[in-house]
Amino acid sequence: MKIALIDSGIGLLPTAAAVRQLRPDAALVLSSDPDGMPWGPRTPGDVSARALACARAAALHRPDALIIACNTASVHALPALRAELEPTLPVVGTVPAIKPAAAAGGPVAIWATPATTGSPYQRGLIKDYADGVMTTEVPCPGLADAVQSADEPAIDAAIATAAALTPRDVRAVVLGCTHYELVAERIRAALRQQGASPTLHRSAGAVAAQALRRIGAQPAPAADPADELTVILSGRESALPAAALAYAEGRALAAASPARG
Repeated sequence: MKIALIDSGIGLLPTAAAVRQLRPDAALVLSSDPDGMPWGPRTPGDVSARALACARAAALHRPDALIIACNTASVHALPALRAELEPTLPVVGTVPAIKPAAAAGGPVAIWATPATTGSPYQRGLIKDYADGVMTTEVPCPGLADAVQSADEPAIDAAIATAAALTPRDVRAVVLGCTHYELVAERIRAALRQQGASPTLHRSAGAVAAQALRRIGAQPAPAADPADELTVILSGRESALPAAALAYAEGRALAAASPARG
């Protein structure tokens, strides 16, 4: 079994790690676009074109499924990717976990990039899945970029700013950018310093499980681990970028699957 994932950068690591937790025997193809990131400020057409380029590079390795491990690309590129690649290659998008976060009744906060915060897409998800639930949209300027570069002071500063904008009575916080999942525990600690103790809702596990369902595979956590990891950076086969190794998810993937480069 081989699963491919695309993202602008290392935001695909949490979902890749989730795939490996469910199926240690899965070979992985990680295709990202460091030359073109960040995708958030780009036009929808540009995001779609860059996501397609990443997907085409990954598809050359004949995966069984492709995960768009990026909220921005899922919004703008999912129809184009499915039109080109399905039904031969199932494509799974990433949606912020607003529905499970709102299930307990709120209040809920959604941490997202400035481009996504207040967007028709996010407002539509709130209307569909959190109607009647007190919801606060929290922009997180600079956080995804800081995570991508593993800039510790910038990560702490961006998290502190977003935490200060988050109501203290929230019961759930949705991490609406895949990069944020890499610093989830730091987010939790910052919220506690502000007097909040919400549950953090992430997308990686649900997206990984959906990818397995799309190809008719069952979770097999006890399976023998695979040792195949292919890393593609803006179309070039490479090794995991150094910043990926700053995070537990990246280190685990590197240790279990020495990359070809």
